[in-house]
Amino acid sequence: MIGEINTLLEKYTQWLKDKTIAKQICADWVEITTPYIDRHNDCLQIYARKEGAGYMLTDDGYTMSDLVSSGCQLDSPKRQDLLKTTLAGFGVQLDRDQLIVHTTPENFSLKKHTIIQAMLAVNDLFYLASPFVASLFVEDVTNWFELSDIRYTPKIKFTGKSGYDHMFDFVIPKSRKQPERLVQAIANPRKESAEALVFKWLDTKETRASDSQLYVFLNDTGSIVSSSVVDALKNYDLKPLLWSERENYRDDLAA
Repeated sequence: MIGEINTLLEKYTQWLKDKTIAKQICADWVEITTPYIDRHNDCLQIYARKEGAGYMLTDDGYTMSDLVSSGCQLDSPKRQDLLKTTLAGFGVQLDRDQLIVHTTPENFSLKKHTIIQAMLAVNDLFYLASPFVASLFVEDVTNWFELSDIRYTPKIKFTGKSGYDHMFDFVIPKSRKQPERLVQAIANPRKESAEALVFKWLDTKETRASDSQLYVFLNDTGSIVSSSVVDALKNYDLKPLLWSERENYRDDLAA
């Protein structure tokens, strides 16, 4: 058994060596293309420069700029803390949006592996870990409410007709112009999550004022929300709002 595993490890090492390509792109920098791929199915690239007796390795800002261009702004304390914690676990520095490690010739291979893993981890942190995505999307809605002068109370629990308690992300109190508005944020809109929200609302609605409304923010950043999700919400008089079109509803929610 150990012989088989060692053979597989040797094949992996050979594969990694064969699929890693170094290219001199200018006098000081060498571009290293690796076989590891990002969420776009592009091979990750890092850049190496001589630095005294050692080397500096950097992603040239690719990881951070890709997140921002995809709509994931890292502009809040919570997101910054998540980022710093992730990078610290790999011993990778963040300098002007570039991931950087310093290495000696002896630990070059280890540090190269480390920065690649850090690039993958940062990407996964903000796009593949659904609990983080959900939390961050609620934070986006909160920040928009505050910038838009929309008054709200977060995380309100109501008891439904069934006796079950249901938590909603926000409640906007009744005003002279508008009724009470509950607001729910769905970070990963799917038919199943829409149907679960419909049940929660139908159970809660009968215990609220007759004109109470439920607005649902659907996160369409980087993906298209299925019409089946929107239809499932509309069929039960919920008000689905695409996040990309939020400015169209500012006045209704602020009133």
